[in-house]
Amino acid sequence: METDYAIIGGGVVGLSVAWGLLRRGRTVTVIDGDDGSFRASRGNFGLVWVQSKGMKQPRYAQWSQQSASIWAEFANELGDNTGFVVPLEQKGGLDLHFSEETLHATVEQYENLKQRLGGDYPFDVLGHNALRKEEPHIGPKVVGAILHHQDGHANPLKLLMALAADVRRLGGRVVTGKTVTEVTKPDVFRVTCSDGATLGASKVVLSAGLGAALLGPRMGFRAPIRPQRGQVLITEKLPKLINRPSLIARQVDEGGIQIGATNEEVGADDRVTQRGLSGLAAEAIAAYPALSKAQLVRSWGALRVLSPDGLPIYQESADMPGAYMVTCHSGITLAAAHARLLPDWLEGSDTAPDLEAFSEARFAVF
Repeated sequence: METDYAIIGGGVVGLSVAWGLLRRGRTVTVIDGDDGSFRASRGNFGLVWVQSKGMKQPRYAQWSQQSASIWAEFANELGDNTGFVVPLEQKGGLDLHFSEETLHATVEQYENLKQRLGGDYPFDVLGHNALRKEEPHIGPKVVGAILHHQDGHANPLKLLMALAADVRRLGGRVVTGKTVTEVTKPDVFRVTCSDGATLGASKVVLSAGLGAALLGPRMGFRAPIRPQRGQVLITEKLPKLINRPSLIARQVDEGGIQIGATNEEVGADDRVTQRGLSGLAAEAIAAYPALSKAQLVRSWGALRVLSPDGLPIYQESADMPGAYMVTCHSGITLAAAHARLLPDWLEGSDTAPDLEAFSEARFAVF
């Protein structure tokens, strides 16, 4: 057997799982796509985000909380092992509101979720004056915000770089420029790529993002995932302007302001549009008027991976036992859980997390 695990997909999700398995002494080969592949890991907003997750499924809130609580330890270990610092700031995040109605409605939802979680959902409601003390550059159109204390943000590109380096340091093999076209299991798994290359494995993890929509059904998964475009704007490096991240804007560790993101159902189109970028800019200026003077240096569009209910999918194939599908919308938030907790589920250990809420059985109603 060439490897214990073949992991299809070399983004943050696949590399996080690979890293965790390597730490458990397993041999791992990661098969990554080519430059034309859609890559959410290189175009996301970089949030480590708990609030708003799990409104209809509290287990998702708990799973996000578990990951957020171990993110700093995870990032520190990667940095110590590789020398690549993974910047993380985790002092809370803001959900900004431009109307009292939406603020009160969201607070009510949060209170209901907090009750369902037994009180473990730490947030404060800030009126405009209280918010302005926390964020002096906030604009007058923002009536208030919800400050959730488990939120934060990281540098996703530096995370990806550190993960790739540490996977290799731990003995993992990362094969790039390969597109998997077929997975069979006559006795052991045989993974075949478009160029004819093959790989034998005891187990297979499908973490190919949007690529799973095509390959997944061939492996016995429903794989009901779809793309959603998110456009993002980046400003020049600026003095400190934003203290905490929000879904509208965050100031990254290098000093630039990242503004985003759109939520567009446009199929596999990852282009930027004038309409999308103008809308982002207008909302950001309404929230932080000082941004009206900032120079924009770049923009991009990327495709998120979404299931019908927005929750992750963790599923073992009934047709091919030993093949697993691992996909989610929040690859950065859940990176620590995928690295430190999910491998126990793949290994079937006594300490495996309960992930039944994220199985494909829930899609029978869709």
